[in-house]
Amino acid sequence: MKTRIFAFSFAVISGFFFAQTKDTLAEKILIYQLPNGAWGKQLNDGIAVDYKLPLDQKLLEKIKSTGDEHATIDNNATSREINILIKAYKATKNPAYLSAAEKGIKYLLLMQYENGGFPQYYPNKAIYRKQITYNDNAMINALTVLYNIVEGKNDFDSVNSELKLKSKTALKKGIECILKNQVLQNKVPTIWADQYDEITLQPAKARAFEPISLATGESIGIVRFLMMQTVTSEIEKSIKSAVKWFKENKIDGYSYKVKELNGKKVRVLGKEEGSVIWARFYDLKTNTPIFGDRDGSVKLNYNEISDERKYGYSWYIDFADKLIEKEFPKWLTSNKLSE
Repeated sequence: MKTRIFAFSFAVISGFFFAQTKDTLAEKILIYQLPNGAWGKQLNDGIAVDYKLPLDQKLLEKIKSTGDEHATIDNNATSREINILIKAYKATKNPAYLSAAEKGIKYLLLMQYENGGFPQYYPNKAIYRKQITYNDNAMINALTVLYNIVEGKNDFDSVNSELKLKSKTALKKGIECILKNQVLQNKVPTIWADQYDEITLQPAKARAFEPISLATGESIGIVRFLMMQTVTSEIEKSIKSAVKWFKENKIDGYSYKVKELNGKKVRVLGKEEGSVIWARFYDLKTNTPIFGDRDGSVKLNYNEISDERKYGYSWYIDFADKLIEKEFPKWLTSNKLSE
């Protein structure tokens, strides 16, 4: 009898302790959460969200005045917070964290288009914010959250069954959208653009210096996401076609490294034997590297764009090499596929 009483008392005390356990970062994230369940990348005054800042009265007032028009999946917003809250819940069992994470997940499900795509912002539809957005991995980050829910991975096994069911449907639609968005050249799949018209599903223009193009950085993120999925003939063809495109369009003998220029650290293009890079953007039809400027013009030569854009944006990447040389072969082997 005493053993039972002790066990019961310990369970009650433990439950009380865990219910009161708090995570400092998660607590801040709760405060920043917008009414519709999402998070913004910036506040009403245009200042970027920074969870390292102390929550004084002035900052609290700014947070409170920031509305749903700032709700976004850009710059890792919303997906980042959901991931942090899920891990905080796993560690503390504080139900407030799970509740807030699930509210964020509901926002992701709500913002998804019927065609499976995700806009950069919702409900804000100004300028290019309503377009289907792969830029900065926005849509892939959202779909990865849904994938983790469906698979019960990365601490997402705590999400309620109703959201798991809805996430499964949304994930399927998202993958179908990705496959439809893969740019064709003479009916041959290549890679992806960074943004698409939400109705026509055609590549679309975003910021002035980001021309309609094949976007290498985003495409690597897309391929990695597809590699996580159960292999179908469509997914297999998509991945193999993208990797083939990367192999055929690499730039040998150049590097793009951080150097000091006029007292500032900037990325500079230079010759380097044995090095390989890819341009940030390629022409949709010719696979020619292209470079955009603030005035909306498109150049074929990196050195012809303004210094502000030349040194204020990443125009080349090198991480496709890891995809080709390590990740793709490993994916082939684990799925018993031939190249």
